Amino acid sequence: MPFFKRILPCLTLCLLLAAPAMAGHDAKKEPKRAIVVAAFGTTVPEAAPAIQKMVERVKAAYPGVPVSLCYTASMIRHKLAKQGQTVPSPAEALAALPDQGVTDVALFSLQTIPGHEFNDLERLAQAFSGLPKGLSHVEVTAPLLYSREDFPRVAKALLASAPKDRKPGDALVFVGHGTDHPANMAYPALQYTLWREDKNAFVTTVEGTPSFEDLVSELKARGVKKAFLLPLFAVAGDHAHNDMAGKEDDSLASTLKKAGVESVPVMAGNGDREAVAAVWMDHLKTTLDALPGK
Repeated sequence: MPFFKRILPCLTLCLLLAAPAMAGHDAKKEPKRAIVVAAFGTTVPEAAPAIQKMVERVKAAYPGVPVSLCYTASMIRHKLAKQGQTVPSPAEALAALPDQGVTDVALFSLQTIPGHEFNDLERLAQAFSGLPKGLSHVEVTAPLLYSREDFPRVAKALLASAPKDRKPGDALVFVGHGTDHPANMAYPALQYTLWREDKNAFVTTVEGTPSFEDLVSELKARGVKKAFLLPLFAVAGDHAHNDMAGKEDDSLASTLKKAGVESVPVMAGNGDREAVAAVWMDHLKTTLDALPGK
């Protein structure tokens, strides 16, 4: 019997046995979702719990969905690493997921506006989407102030966080970061929206518009003598402690003191405010519901 005919049954059997394994290797993975919480980060120990609180909200809302945390700020990660704390970057957090069987990711942005950091996350998500043997889809959730509907909702949520001992005539000043990005327009838009609810509620920024000088002019025009200062950040971190409430001459507290306005810092960020956090959580739901998998 020719050699080929003798081994043909063996070859056939081997191919039949190998077929399921080969099919499994080539088959597309079942969709599996995950959530990566992307915070700027903080090195202020008392501010970090606000970020963890957001992580716990996500875990409670989506039991069974893997949830991880990353910090977008490299300088924060490096400082923490020197203290023995390791927090991954967004790229590192995403790269770890395919080995866990994850195919689709909601990158949960804790940014306030769609500025430079948000754009960086969008570019990263695009780079990680559709890679061979990698993630199929990575979608970034909307930041806090994104759609037209966000502004009145966030304004009401911020006003609801006013200190209980605020008296008529006292101002509320929400202090944001500010940026040279066109998205800085979100801050004046929030200011306009707040004024429709409360004429003594103000927005100011460390590096954008409205500036500290803009704020002082408005306070003087209204005869305000006392202002509560509230961070418009996810956490009451370095900017809140130094740029807002610090003793340096150029801090907001010092600027107001020179203008004859008493200031009372309130060290709680948006991650501590349930009504504000709910806006972020709704943005997460919108993104996650649009992803494949469970």
